[in-house]
Amino acid sequence: MTADSTQRRAVPSVDKVLRALGPLDQPRPLVVDIVRRELARLRLLRAVPEFEDAVRGVRRALRDAARTRIRPVINGTGIVIHTNLGRAPLSPGALKGIQDAAGYCNLEMDLSEGKRAGRAAYVERALALLCGAEAAALTNNGAAALVLALRHFTAAKPEVLISRGELVQIGGGFRVPEILAASGAVMREVGTTNRTTLADYTGAIGPRTGLLLQVHRSNFFMEGFVASVGAGELAALAARKRLPLVVDLGSGAPCATDSWAGEHEPTPSEILKEGAALVCFSGDKLLGGPQAGVIAGKARHVAALKREPFFRALRCDKLVLAAMQGTVEEHLSGNHAANPVQAMLSCDLASLKRRAVRIVRALRELPLHARVGEGTAQAGGGTLPRARIPSVTVDCEPAELAARMREAPTPIIGYVAGQRFRVDLRTVLPEQDRELIAAFRHAVTAEAEPNQL
Repeated sequence: MTADSTQRRAVPSVDKVLRALGPLDQPRPLVVDIVRRELARLRLLRAVPEFEDAVRGVRRALRDAARTRIRPVINGTGIVIHTNLGRAPLSPGALKGIQDAAGYCNLEMDLSEGKRAGRAAYVERALALLCGAEAAALTNNGAAALVLALRHFTAAKPEVLISRGELVQIGGGFRVPEILAASGAVMREVGTTNRTTLADYTGAIGPRTGLLLQVHRSNFFMEGFVASVGAGELAALAARKRLPLVVDLGSGAPCATDSWAGEHEPTPSEILKEGAALVCFSGDKLLGGPQAGVIAGKARHVAALKREPFFRALRCDKLVLAAMQGTVEEHLSGNHAANPVQAMLSCDLASLKRRAVRIVRALRELPLHARVGEGTAQAGGGTLPRARIPSVTVDCEPAELAARMREAPTPIIGYVAGQRFRVDLRTVLPEQDRELIAAFRHAVTAEAEPNQL
């Protein structure tokens, strides 16, 4: 018998490892697959570990796999629209919409006539009203909305005029020039990185120009010797040249941001009033809805986009439509506080401090150095990059708590600063305070019973 065959025989069988693992809360086929992969890895080692060590290795692999399963966490980072944590937390109206649509629903059914009908008519009408538009449509994300518009308007005339100062990179490494290329459009840059004038656009318009595109610098800002053309001026030029102006707003604020951000973020209705043909933005940013792309503007353009064969590949499913419906209804009702994103961004410091004091008081029995601290929150999600929102934190020592808090039954995602683990309460929902206390207890004493506030 060769050394290799002896080595292979020393590797335990799948059944033996499964029996040693005992009951698990993961699907058996998934567990079996992970066990087989781990045992295959052991066969390549010079020396096979003892059986108990092999089982421990399999358990680690199972834990690592379980960590990638989508599960709820508590966001204590102070970044409201956190891309890594699922962006906008959904409102009660959105959650009810998802629940209502989870079974059979009238997605494409006219209940009056009992016949097939188009989808999304109600939510599109509500979105159009919210945006001050003639019509609106939904795609499965913001980039899809832009690609759809580009493909349509450049089918006959391929050139798109865009300022060099707006060739931005958005989330996930995607860049506006790459999106234009993917749509089949030919990009024609105008102006310079820091200065673009109306004359730059005027001089670049030619027989191959199909579209003027303006991309809002929502995730960065420029200061100093800079100049740019407002949407109103650009819309007037587009109208004279019989060209559409499409404005990609990115964040899509549904209401004024001045009171909490210290600066004004243009709203879709403002841009459309200035004369843009279409505006597009993401549904899961400042709107606080599910991942979706919103297109709003002139009815003839929206109708033409929906007739595009490519639109079918980009349309939303019933759960997204239902969640967006609930989100938009709350905004139209003026109930902005029901939207977690709006509530977090506009929450007053006094309320946050009262919560922090109660939490710190509940942690006194634990071997922690807990105190109320000051923090600075951000909108996140590539929105309002200059906005620094005062906030309140719960600060604890040691800093090593960060890793242990991520292992809590409901993982807590905070940050480390000044040798302290910090949880920013602006992004923690008030109803999550008990879970937060329970997580601290779990991290320190392995007890998971929630404390009393």
